[in-house]
Amino acid sequence: MAKLHPSSRTVLELLADFEPAKPVGIRSIATFTSSDSETLVYIGTQSGSLILLSLNSNFPSLSHSSNASTANAAKNVPSHLRSVSVCDSPVDSIHVVADIGRVLVLSDGFMFLMDSLLIQPVKRLSFLKGVTVISRRLRTGDAESLDFSENVSGLVESSSASQRFLMKLGSGIRANGAKARESEHLRDGNRVFAIAAAKKLVLVELLLVNRLGRSDREIDSAGGGASFVILKEIQGVDGVKTMVWIDDSIIIGTSSGYSLISCVSGQCSVLFSLPDPTSMPHLKLLRKEHKVLLLVDNVGIIVNAYGQPVGGSLVFRHFPDSVGEISSYVVVASDGKMELYHKKSGVCIQMASVAAEGSGMSVVADAEDASGNLVVVATPSKVICYRKVPSEEQIKDLLRKKNFKEAITLVEELESEGEMTKEMLSFVHAQVGFLLLFDLHFEEAVDHFLQSETMQPSEIFPFIMRDPNRWSLLVPRNRYWGLHPPPAPLEDVVDDGLKAIQRAIFLRKAGVETPVDDDFLLNPPSRADLLESAIKNIIRYLQVSRRRDLTLSVREGVDTLLMYLYRALNSVDDMEKLASSENSCIVEELETLLDESGHLRTLAFLYASKGMSSKALAIWRILARNYSSGLWKDPAVESELLDTNASTLSGKEAVATEATKILEESSDQDLVLQHLGWIADVCQVLAVRVLTSERRADQLSPDEVIAAIDPKKVEILQRYLQWLIEDQDSNDTQFHTLYALSLAKSAIEAFETENSLQNPDAGRLEETCSAGSERNSIFQSPVRERLQIFLQSSDLYDPEEVLDLIEGSELWLEKAILYRKLGQETLVLQILALKLEDSEAAEQYCAEIGRPDAYMQLLDMYLDPQDGKEPMFKAAVRLLHNHGESLDPLQVLETLSPDMPLQLASDTILRMLRARLHHHRQGQIVHNLSRAVDVDARLARLEERSRHVQINDESLCDSCHARLGTKLFAMYPDDSIVCYKCFRRQGESTSVTGVDFKRDILFKPGWLVTR
Repeated sequence: MAKLHPSSRTVLELLADFEPAKPVGIRSIATFTSSDSETLVYIGTQSGSLILLSLNSNFPSLSHSSNASTANAAKNVPSHLRSVSVCDSPVDSIHVVADIGRVLVLSDGFMFLMDSLLIQPVKRLSFLKGVTVISRRLRTGDAESLDFSENVSGLVESSSASQRFLMKLGSGIRANGAKARESEHLRDGNRVFAIAAAKKLVLVELLLVNRLGRSDREIDSAGGGASFVILKEIQGVDGVKTMVWIDDSIIIGTSSGYSLISCVSGQCSVLFSLPDPTSMPHLKLLRKEHKVLLLVDNVGIIVNAYGQPVGGSLVFRHFPDSVGEISSYVVVASDGKMELYHKKSGVCIQMASVAAEGSGMSVVADAEDASGNLVVVATPSKVICYRKVPSEEQIKDLLRKKNFKEAITLVEELESEGEMTKEMLSFVHAQVGFLLLFDLHFEEAVDHFLQSETMQPSEIFPFIMRDPNRWSLLVPRNRYWGLHPPPAPLEDVVDDGLKAIQRAIFLRKAGVETPVDDDFLLNPPSRADLLESAIKNIIRYLQVSRRRDLTLSVREGVDTLLMYLYRALNSVDDMEKLASSENSCIVEELETLLDESGHLRTLAFLYASKGMSSKALAIWRILARNYSSGLWKDPAVESELLDTNASTLSGKEAVATEATKILEESSDQDLVLQHLGWIADVCQVLAVRVLTSERRADQLSPDEVIAAIDPKKVEILQRYLQWLIEDQDSNDTQFHTLYALSLAKSAIEAFETENSLQNPDAGRLEETCSAGSERNSIFQSPVRERLQIFLQSSDLYDPEEVLDLIEGSELWLEKAILYRKLGQETLVLQILALKLEDSEAAEQYCAEIGRPDAYMQLLDMYLDPQDGKEPMFKAAVRLLHNHGESLDPLQVLETLSPDMPLQLASDTILRMLRARLHHHRQGQIVHNLSRAVDVDARLARLEERSRHVQINDESLCDSCHARLGTKLFAMYPDDSIVCYKCFRRQGESTSVTGVDFKRDILFKPGWLVTR
């Protein structure tokens, strides 16, 4: 029995072998698959005999049962059907024409034809002698559709000389002595052969001849025959030792090299020249790829139908005796060994001993249709049958041997060649991932999980949470090929793996090889490191799985278990990121776990993401209180801020910020007002954000909010009222008045505080408090500025109520604004001119009043301030300088105080008098000009009225051209005359010429107006 050499991968398994009772000297071999379970094997011997064997391809393989019984092995021996003698010379080649049940044999330069079961007598074909090589044509569909019947030269095989004579006379084509018309030939392009004989190449076709008009089956049963018809002859082809015909190209091999012959044109071109004349050429048709393998010494070159090299080359150990093909592999027999090479990679996949070295040449036979799973190797003394191991079994065998990379490579090759689906590739990736997982290679395992498109995230759930749990029914009950243990929690996987490593270390010391990784044996890992690696990589897989389109239940399991794993690593940032984002976590599964472990922030985020705002806010309030008391501290903040007070403040603000985010979207007024107080204690800005948020569906009741605000948090109230008035456009006088009163109170307090700070006896403590209050203020502008802007811009507050509040204060500008609202002009001027001494503002207010007496009133205030104040001469001079032209000089002179220095007012009074005189003279000029125009108009009107028009019997109307005679008529300013009828139609302002005197004024020269 042939012995298989150990290999990491088994592609061919030994199926059966046959050894004749007496040595016959096997020379050639061929196979034919007659059915799914039977394969016929033809053996050609040195003595010229042809042996037919029948092989059951469903036999169990012998290679899988080395301890099989002798009886079982005997069952795998092929059945010997029969033997026939062909001639006395060795059988060189055998060609099975399966579709017509014929076998063509080459021996001693002649061709012999017989039936496939070797029942009928052997017939020698004598139309060609000295035949060296026969090759059957392979058509791929790209060949030209040539009708070789046009080149038919006649019947090539007849039973007598008379028949050949009739052929020369043109009596028609005959087959085995019977005349047959061309239409009766049963033609098939797959039965075309190229035959090398003498110095020519003959292209022939094997035909079944129907004598009685029956079908093929009837011809066989009636003793019908077959004949060869010559299609074409190509002369000058000599020394052919090997040949392949594919499409329209015939590639031949001679002792000098390889050539390409076109079966259409007959042209011959050299492809390769052999380096050594003694080298034997050899060609092998690769039916699956429709390519040809050319051998140059021990190197195989793959070429296409045009002789062009494609792909890489195959380097064999020795020059092959014979070459076969099965699936994606090339089978080579030489030197007593059978070797299997991959066509693309050129790697020797498998090797088996078939005979002793030097026992003679070996022959390989494969299936004719390139889809068979059997290959037969024959030595001179026996026949060995191999069967291709199914692809799945090859993959399983590699996985059992832990050759994971080779298994994946094999699946990818099969998938690219169309022999395996993409789903199967995903299945194998998942299988490899589980095997690596139990081998404690967690990173590589997850890499394979991620490459699997069919693996479900729920298959990982049992590794995280023990059964039974909420998601136990979601886990597929699929153990793949049963190569790995059932799923177990990661702790158990790690513990079992460590036990296996310890056991392997002990066995290794005893000299026993184990499948455990050498790295683990040399440097055993710790349980903590393995468990951390497992959790991190499972997290990586679940994170990627979240982006897939999963069902709701699976998504809930992924997010919940992901939180479990984050918590196991104490990855607080990842926990909070997951909880605060959109997630499908089950709160009931996590709240107890997070509460007991102290991850309250994560739990609060989780509550908020699920709409459980009340519970989330309760946690944030507890955290804020614990920050104040020092019971809970944020490690991240502690590491960044060493100052305890700063750390506490930063932590409290962070907590309040998260609570604010919830309240900003909440329309639950009771909930908002419940938590407003503690947020305001932490940060007033956040409290304002809560109250003024526009992200909530329904706004809060202003009255309820105002009542709930702490009276001590004045700025919150002011900012809220400002938002109501300015952003919400509230016209409620109550809110306007309340806002003004609140600003006024704050302004009074700020003014008093400022005055107290200006006291040199004030301590540094007060300065510190003031600086801190300014930093903590939620407003950027001073309160007095805000008060003044509001008092000026709003007309909806009660000025008297505000005025009562600030009456006794020093807020003079605010009082002026309020008096102005009340229309108290004198008081406004007194405040602006005397209290504030703002001359510009006082003059501007007088301009707004718009009466000259306002300036005189202001001048009186400057010159007689009352209350014992000195006259404000400079302000009075400024007023006279800017607005003196609008004042009556006499009144000004009467108003001026005798005590006013003359040098201050002389220039101003002089300029005022000159301006007064100038205005007077300008008025006189305008008056006289107006009188002149009036006189000129009167004169022109008089002239128009005094004009005389002479009408006679020949005068015509300028409009209707009727004689005027004694009719009434009218004359326009442009001297056109019309009858009264036309005047009524034209109107007074438009003349016959089309001039509109209301729009186009007509000027006539006068004593004043010349144009």
